[in-house]
Amino acid sequence: MKTKWENIRHLPSYLRTNVMFYSILGIIVMLFIVLVMAFIINWPLGLVLLIVYLIIAGILYFTVEDVIEKTNKYITDLSYRVHKGEQEALIKMPIGMLLYNDEEDIQWVNPYFQKYFDTKEILGRNLKYVDPFLHQQVQLATSGKSTTIKWKKKQFQFVAQKDINMLYLIDITKYAQIEEKYKEEQPVIGQIFIDNFDEISQSLNDRRKSNLNNFVTNQLSSWALNNNIYLKRFDDDRFVAFLNRKQLSKLEQNKFDIIDKIRETTAKQNYPLTLSMGFSYNDQQVHKVTEYDEIASYAQSNLDLALGRGGDQVVVRAENEEARFYGGKTNPMEKRTRVRSRMVSQALEDLMKESDQIFIMSHEYPDMDAIGSCLGIRRIARMNSKKAYIVVDPSQYSNDITKLMDEIRKDDEISSSLISRDQALQMTTANSLVVLVDVHRPSITVEPKLLEKTNKIVIIDHHRRGQEFPKNPVLVYIEPYASSSGELITELFEYQSNDEETIRKIEATAILGGIIVDTRNFTLRTGSRTFDAASYLKSCGADTILIQRLLKENIDSYLIRSHLLATLEQLDDNIGIVHGEENKTYKTVVAAQTADMMLSMEGIDASFVVTKREDGRIGISARSLGNKNVQRVMEKLGGGGHLSNAATQLNVSSVEEALAQLKEVLTNMDMKL
Repeated sequence: MKTKWENIRHLPSYLRTNVMFYSILGIIVMLFIVLVMAFIINWPLGLVLLIVYLIIAGILYFTVEDVIEKTNKYITDLSYRVHKGEQEALIKMPIGMLLYNDEEDIQWVNPYFQKYFDTKEILGRNLKYVDPFLHQQVQLATSGKSTTIKWKKKQFQFVAQKDINMLYLIDITKYAQIEEKYKEEQPVIGQIFIDNFDEISQSLNDRRKSNLNNFVTNQLSSWALNNNIYLKRFDDDRFVAFLNRKQLSKLEQNKFDIIDKIRETTAKQNYPLTLSMGFSYNDQQVHKVTEYDEIASYAQSNLDLALGRGGDQVVVRAENEEARFYGGKTNPMEKRTRVRSRMVSQALEDLMKESDQIFIMSHEYPDMDAIGSCLGIRRIARMNSKKAYIVVDPSQYSNDITKLMDEIRKDDEISSSLISRDQALQMTTANSLVVLVDVHRPSITVEPKLLEKTNKIVIIDHHRRGQEFPKNPVLVYIEPYASSSGELITELFEYQSNDEETIRKIEATAILGGIIVDTRNFTLRTGSRTFDAASYLKSCGADTILIQRLLKENIDSYLIRSHLLATLEQLDDNIGIVHGEENKTYKTVVAAQTADMMLSMEGIDASFVVTKREDGRIGISARSLGNKNVQRVMEKLGGGGHLSNAATQLNVSSVEEALAQLKEVLTNMDMKL
């Protein structure tokens, strides 16, 4: 039996503080002083007070004793219930717990966790052999950090407390299903466009035009009905679609086979129609009220991206996601007309007249088409009596561009227009016009910062449009069908109102040289208008002999290409890969020439050249004969280009690592058209 003082010692700490002790002691001392004074003044009064004092003290004593006893009983009962609750929680609560030692042998597991193991006898066994997947998650997990895993056909919130060797598991399958259902039911808006409906229908009589119209409508309506899509036609060649994320996922799994079906069916009837589509939705990571106008705007933007890449494809993208591309296997069809060339030419003329000065630039490490196109735009500016500057970086010149620049310096007027990146940044104002030629990706321009200093940006390019694009350009002229940017710019000369400033010989030579390089001497991506442009440039004095001199390669470049070809590795499906040495840098033009040379070899339809560039990155040049889509491969690696001519640059540490990434993409992708 505990004494009273032992009971007092077992009181809670808040009842045994120094403040309470000294307060009670002070009261006792004061009462004692009062008693003494009462006996001194009047002993009968003191005697009465003493009796009262003893009675009060007795009452307080028994009261305190009762409080102590009841408090201790309450604490004992509470402690018992807490410990019992802890034990019950460990056994019955819906949270799995598993304890293991430093050797990863299982020491204890609660019943909730135990039920997920196939075998009942797991104590003392190593976690690695009991469940390899769970062991792997422990190795990958960060101590104390919650992750979501899929295990035993369910989803769990998983925590590994590595400092105490404890695992926690919470079943969140029901909540994951709710989240998945929410995601599946999110609204999706699609914009559908028949790329060449007007061009095809113009050549048909009324009966065949009506049949074609009915065929397209029936095909798309059946496709929409089978996939639970609401489809509404609002123009001869335009539709709008409403669906949800679940249906969109099914369409993506089928890779939007409707575009192949319509193209192949109409091609058999000698009027091949192609479709372009853009789909968008509200990104579930952004918790905001769905705004349909924003979704529709992004859907239209995705359709524009699909058309900018040549059409016959689908682009799916939300606001904060990377674009997903489907289709785009065929060569783009020619959709530009003389009317559009005239409209672009006049719009460019108006923009130049409204600007205080004009800056022209292309991509880094320019080729002949890039420099020739810059010279062409500079000449159009001079035709409109405007001063224009070409932004260049001499450290990025290849051998042929260096020789071209030597010829340009013989013309004082043109050479005075060549400025450095720093000069351009200092001179640019908010009213300056920046014209991008042969490029539309800001990150690979000569000076990306220049685009941030003005809102007046013009883009003239012949590459398929990629996801990276300047914000709100005032004029975009992207034609993937064109052989080169030089071809597009040559057509603009015809519609300039002032022809007093005629094209100079070196300008015409550079532009024609760019066309020759990009078409591989008029053998690839060459249309009738390519020859029209070449004929016009020749009439302006383009010197083909000078072009041949500029494009001549030195012996060192030839030997380097031969050395690269010695590493040729042939993969399945007529794919060839060569690579450079790890510690040696190669010029981009050498890699491109090597890729072109590989296509002349028997048994190679697509070529890839992997080399270390002068800027330290690993570059990949890709070429094909047109029966394989190398652009899609390069896009997977962050690059872009044409169906038969593409490239990328990787920020990896070695050529070997770049080769591994390239082969992985080639393994998982069908390049056939």
